[in-house]
Amino acid sequence: MDTSSLPALVEQHLAVARSASSGRSAQTLYGGHDRTLHQTLIALAAGRQLDEHESPGEATLHVLHGRVRLASADDNAEGSAGDLLVIPDARHTLEALQDSAVLLTVAKTR
Repeated sequence: MDTSSLPALVEQHLAVARSASSGRSAQTLYGGHDRTLHQTLIALAAGRQLDEHESPGEATLHVLHGRVRLASADDNAEGSAGDLLVIPDARHTLEALQDSAVLLTVAKTR
């Protein structure tokens, strides 16, 4: 059985994001191209964002650290540590309002 310390990974990836020119760092924790379930840790330095992109399928963001804004053309939501945000089935952005880390969970149909 594999285990991961999310608090340790958050700190590690936030340190990378703060020093990276892109202001972000990510690691797939579970899944791959041949799996229907994917979980990815994404860290963003304050003020950085993931530009508008397509919805990956059924997906959620669990905010592990900081505060983020998830926005689409029709709606937006803010989340803080402990919040679970449902990703809309539409193009959207993710902005870090503070240094932040989220766990992206995607369920793809085969």
